[in-house]
Amino acid sequence: MPEEELVELKFRIYDGSDIGPFRYSPTSTVAMLKDRILAEWPKDKKIIPKAANDIKLISAGKILENNKTVGQCRVPFGELPPAVITMHVVVQPSLAKAKTEKKLDEAPRKHLCACSIM
Repeated sequence: MPEEELVELKFRIYDGSDIGPFRYSPTSTVAMLKDRILAEWPKDKKIIPKAANDIKLISAGKILENNKTVGQCRVPFGELPPAVITMHVVVQPSLAKAKTEKKLDEAPRKHLCACSIM
C-alpha cells in the first residue's frame, strides 16, 4: 500500500496532551483506534480508561462509531495538503460502573418540610 494513502492521526486527551501521531490505513476501524489509544495511554494520568469501551472519539464535532472506518470518518478538506488530523478523546466509564458508584455515594436522604399555620 502506498504511504501517501495512510492517514496520520493524533489523539488529544483531557489535559491537552497528545497520544501519537500514528499512521493508519483508511480501512482501519474506530474500534482499532480505541484499542491503540488504550495501549498507548500514559500511565501517569489521573484518569485512565479501563477498557476500549470507556473511550469516546470525537472528530469534527461528531462522536465516532466503533464500526466506522477512518476513511468514512475523515472530513473531506478539498485540496488542502495532507496534515495530521487531531481527534479528541473522552473517557466515559461504562454505565453499569457509574450506577454502582453513584449508589455507594448516595446517602439516605431525609426530606424535611416545615409549615407554620397562624
